[in-house]
Amino acid sequence: MTADGPRPGDEASATPPVALIGPMAAGKTSIGRKLAARIGRTFVDTDRLVVLEHGPIPDIFAEHGEATFRRWEAEAVQRALTPGAVVALGGGAVLDEATRALLREQATVVLVTVDAEAAERRLAGGGRPLIAAGFDAWRRIAAEREPIYRALADTTVDTSRTPMARLVEQLEAWLSEHGR
Repeated sequence: MTADGPRPGDEASATPPVALIGPMAAGKTSIGRKLAARIGRTFVDTDRLVVLEHGPIPDIFAEHGEATFRRWEAEAVQRALTPGAVVALGGGAVLDEATRALLREQATVVLVTVDAEAAERRLAGGGRPLIAAGFDAWRRIAAEREPIYRALADTTVDTSRTPMARLVEQLEAWLSEHGR
């Protein structure tokens, strides 16, 4: 705040980032992009940051392995979680303890869920390294990560059947109601 009063954007700088977490194919990027536009915030997709800096995710897994990808992902999350931003995290970002600590301390966390049927439709023909062996891998990974997602979440939305526009309205109302 200056002597002349608050500057435009000051309120955003005091607003915790909104972090969208959840399994692959839940729609974190889609809902995050629409929510950010609706509430006038910046949108960041951490997978996109990793791709821009290091190349396609399947190539990273093939050439450097999952551990390197996770390190780069954690670095991207740390940079992206800035006040006022809406941030979509990759499904496995929550595996990193430092990332979980950042989410608990600094962010409003939205768990974006999806049922297996909708996820399978969305992933058909994709190039996701962790489910290259088949869709059963998605089920296993989602089940393993579910307790972490739930422990971090401030609120949850399910994208399986509800139109994205309605979910964005619900999230906007929830954020407003909770002063976030």
